[in-house]
This record gives sequence, C-alpha cells and structure tokens, in this order.
Amino acid sequence: MIKPGQLRLRRRHGRGPLTLLSPVILTVIIASLAYATPPELAFSRLLPAAPTLAAAMWPVLPTILLGTVCLLLMIGLSLVFPGLGTWWTAAGIVAVTVAAAYGSHVRLRRERTLFQVRLVADAAQQVVLSPMPRRFGAIEIEALYLAAAAEASIGGDFYEVVDTKYGVRLLIGDVRGKGLPAVGSAAAMVNSFREAAYDEADLVNIARRLEASSTRYNAAFPPEGMMERFATALIAEIPRGGGSIGILNCGHPPPLLLNRGEVRALEPTAPSPLLNLAELIGDHYSIDTFDFAPGDLLLLYTDGVAEARDRDGEFFQVAPWLRRQAPGRPGELLNALHHDLLHYSRGRHDDDIAALAVHWCAAPEPLDGQRDQPV
Repeated sequence: MIKPGQLRLRRRHGRGPLTLLSPVILTVIIASLAYATPPELAFSRLLPAAPTLAAAMWPVLPTILLGTVCLLLMIGLSLVFPGLGTWWTAAGIVAVTVAAAYGSHVRLRRERTLFQVRLVADAAQQVVLSPMPRRFGAIEIEALYLAAAAEASIGGDFYEVVDTKYGVRLLIGDVRGKGLPAVGSAAAMVNSFREAAYDEADLVNIARRLEASSTRYNAAFPPEGMMERFATALIAEIPRGGGSIGILNCGHPPPLLLNRGEVRALEPTAPSPLLNLAELIGDHYSIDTFDFAPGDLLLLYTDGVAEARDRDGEFFQVAPWLRRQAPGRPGELLNALHHDLLHYSRGRHDDDIAALAVHWCAAPEPLDGQRDQPV
C-alpha cells in the first residue's frame, strides 16, 4: 500500500538550517546596520524584531537568550553612540522578549497537543484502512489514499480487500461529508465488510449487511442538518482462477479496465441503491460480470479523483489519463496518478481521494502473509 503520509499534499515543509538561524542572522544584520550607519537612522530600534521571530520557531530558553543578546548589543551600541535612546529601546527589547517567550511556550504546547491528535489519527487510520497485502496469488493490488483535511490521515473515503474462499473481494466507497462523523460511518461499513466478505457467498448479501451497518450507525449518530448521511460503494469479486470479475455498484464511479492499451468503463446495467437509502428507493441490487484476463489492470477510485480541478475549473479526466499510461505494476500506476493529481490541481483538493489498482499478473507469485507496514 502506498502510505497515506506519502500521499498527503506537502502542506508542511521541514524547517531548514537557514530558516532556524534566521533570528540570529536578523540580529547580526540589524546590529551591523546600527553600527555602520549614522545614529540618526536608529537601526538599533529594530532589535526587538529578532526575539519576536525566534518565538515562531525556537523553544523558550533560546528565545530568552537571543533577547538577552539583543539587550547587550543595545547597551554596547549606546557606549559607541551616546544618545540612541538606549533605555527606551532596552525596555522594548525586554518587553518583547518576555512576550516572545510566552508565545513560544503557547506554540510548543499546541504542537504537543497536535502531535497527540496525530497519534490518535494514525491509530484510527490503522482501524479503518488496515495494511493491505500486495499480492493474492496472481492478483496484485495497491492502494492510494489522500485525506482532504489539511492535517488528517483519514477521511470519509474507505476501501478494503480480503482474500476469501469465494475469491478476492474488494470494497471502495465514499461517505457524504467530511470530518469525524464521516470517518465513523466509513469505519462501520469497513468493519461490516470485513465480516460479511468471509461469511456471505453472494455480493448482494454483503451489500445488505453494509446497508444495515450504515443504517444502525446513522440511527446512533444522526447527521447534523437536514441532509441524510449516505455513502456510495462498489463491491467487486475476483473468483479463484480469475477470468472474470463481478461488480455490485451502489452509485459509485464505475471502475476503469485497461486492456492492451484500451480503456473501458465498467458501467452497471442497472442501478443499485446508495448505502443508507435502500429504505427510500428499494433494495434491488444488481451484479454485473466482466471479463478479467491476465495482464489486465483495473482502477477503482472515488469521486475525489474525477472531481479534482485545474486552475480553470476543469475536472481531471481519468479515462484519457489511464489510456496514456504505459503498462506497469499497480504501485507505479498509483504513483503516477498521485503525481499527476497534485500537478493538475496545483496541490489543492477539496475532497478525499482513494483508489485501488488491481493487476492480474501473467505469472502468479504468491506471497503468503506478506503485508505492508502501517504508517
């Protein structure tokens, strides 16, 4: 599995050495200008800016030490240039340093809180998006996940893959909405699928169990506002021995099949109800069967992929993009998809993104028990 931490947009960049040293550099520049220019210019009055900058990136003690250095520099400059207004500037340095030290303390406390929240999010991620085997006999699968929330690891999109006596079964879906309520709904359906996929021989029964789980969750945690919480989902089954793939599509974007350079959308012949809406529109589910041959590559994705926009507001065209891709492994395909989505949307996306790439390898290489490590 491509790790979610690798897929998230690069919103946070590590601070380089030059950035960390910028308060010291600023101090040196101000002191040099104060010394080299006429006293009337009074560059020394800018010295309080250095501890202010330090508070944004340094701990409390180094911030106080820099403020002390600035104070000593001000006293030294007053010996060289009498009449600089030393005491007023010195008082300003002391006041700003105290405020900067407090600001640094508050920032560090919030960073520690955020770190703990991220630990909880990572634990939740492992519950909803479990580590996935890369290989089931001749079937190779990779996953991509990208949460829309700026610092989140998970969102309302979900997927799961299990190897059962009936074959390899896949689930991908998208809960309407974002935030913790969407995550909870996604977790309920993923956990339901993990049980039903092993017990139920028919995909229709799996869909009904997902519907029941979604209904129970929404009854226990009703959505805010007038809109009902629902989810699109797609359940697929690759029987043992391959040759075909069965798909039950509950209002989800149809998967794309890449076969010898040709791309085909696997559209359902009849609509199936979205999850949590079966009571309103009926629970008539339809399963379609499509050919799936050695060398074929199947791309399942959520609407966050197709609804990525460029600067002109144009949607990302998934099928033409897939047609341009060279034959390769699922991991290579999803790496290319991740790169091109970031480039197309200029690093911005308003919806969660999830995708599964499924490849039937010509020569099976079973890797029993091998799993990716969680983030």
